[in-house]
Amino acid sequence: MIQSSFVGFSKGAAVAAIAALGVALSQPAVARDAPESFADLVDKLMPTVVNITTTQNVPQTGPKLRDMPQLPPGSPFEELFKEFFDRRGGEEQQKRRGTSLGSGFVIDGEGYIVTNNHVIQGAEDITVIFRDDTQLKAKLIGSDSRVDIAVLKVEPPNKKPLPAVKFGDSDKSRVGDWVIAIGNPFGLGHSVTAGIISARGRSLSDSLDDYLQTDAAINKGNSGGPLFNAEGEVIGVNTAIYSPSGTNAGLAFSIPSNLVKQAADQLREFGRIKRGWIGVSYQSVTDDIAESFGLDRAHGVLVANVVADGPAAKAGLKRNDIIVGFAGQDVPDLRRFPRLVANARVGSTVDVTVWRQGKEQPLKLRIGEQDEPEKTNVAAQGGGTKKPVEPDQPVTSTIEQLGLTLQKVSDQLREKYGLSDSVKGVVITKVVPNSPAAEKQLQAGDVILEVDQKPVTTPQEVTEIVAKLQAQKKRSVLLFVERQGDPRFAALRLTK
Repeated sequence: MIQSSFVGFSKGAAVAAIAALGVALSQPAVARDAPESFADLVDKLMPTVVNITTTQNVPQTGPKLRDMPQLPPGSPFEELFKEFFDRRGGEEQQKRRGTSLGSGFVIDGEGYIVTNNHVIQGAEDITVIFRDDTQLKAKLIGSDSRVDIAVLKVEPPNKKPLPAVKFGDSDKSRVGDWVIAIGNPFGLGHSVTAGIISARGRSLSDSLDDYLQTDAAINKGNSGGPLFNAEGEVIGVNTAIYSPSGTNAGLAFSIPSNLVKQAADQLREFGRIKRGWIGVSYQSVTDDIAESFGLDRAHGVLVANVVADGPAAKAGLKRNDIIVGFAGQDVPDLRRFPRLVANARVGSTVDVTVWRQGKEQPLKLRIGEQDEPEKTNVAAQGGGTKKPVEPDQPVTSTIEQLGLTLQKVSDQLREKYGLSDSVKGVVITKVVPNSPAAEKQLQAGDVILEVDQKPVTTPQEVTEIVAKLQAQKKRSVLLFVERQGDPRFAALRLTK
């Protein structure tokens, strides 16, 4: 189970065992030799790492009147006990002090320190403890729960600059590279473990996740501590463990330093993180969708809708565009795209490459700022007085190849499926189980707006386009559908 309480991380002995074996390969790859000892490096790094303790008021319910002993009515002890329980707080909440432990590291000699947000969240007092047992009160500069980073500030004793870490380039870190973790496991104080990077690009729960995975032993109390490379540069912040028992099991996750540095800079400058926003809704490009749009392979993200007057609309992006390049980087899939957008600097102008009408087209886009919660493009909902339901002759078609029964939009269908007055298209009224439509999770009440990138308003139009595609021996048909204001594309296979 993933533990983000997180003060924890895992494992670390396997690497040493492998190194001891001295396994020989017939064609060995070029690699750094394992050091005989990390001692010299640790001596240099240890003063930059701090232990963090926090205290907060935790609600606690005092004794309740219902807990008072049951005494006979009129007993002389009845008033005595009632007075005692009232004086002790009765139903009023009392408070006690709660304490949590974590780790952090100095990023600036002026006293700026990075840790995890969850280490200090809700804290009223934060104390930073250095290697020489110096204790300093810390002030929270800013924090972000989504990235799970916080920046603290202490006043260096005697105005003398504090020893600070140097950030490394986490993008250059490779699976198999040596790493060192320093932190405060179980509140024991400064401790060191070593291991390797086990994997990159791990996602645990959020679309912005991009963790480094390591087998360096990390446990409760290590959260917020640094993960160093063999050159002594910080390449990650230890954040979560994967463990059935809650202790080291060999799977630990660190936020990459490139993301940490960017987040820390913004927290210091603005007290919060400004995330990029471009104003589109999008979805994955499957093999079927790629074929429908004439792409040689499935990559990029398909634009399903564009927010009016948003950054994308102003840049000229349109529905049906496939974004294949963003800010100088390829867009391989849906998983990477949200991070590229969110990490783009607000107000900057980036190059965007879209696939449109069978060829690539370059655009310039100015990055907007994402609201919290994230901006969404909500379709207009019908308002005001409802129209009276009038009798209407339904226009219905069944497309057996897709497993769909379709009907023209009518007042009855608007009423039945809660469709807004502005919706135009063809309503799905039945989906055959195990059909191509069912495979793509289409359901009754969905509205088909386009077929093969052509607007449709009647079931007959859908039937004609599908028949034409079958005559051309196409393997799939691309539908653009809307469900309760949420638009998306669906590529349905064409059965013979």
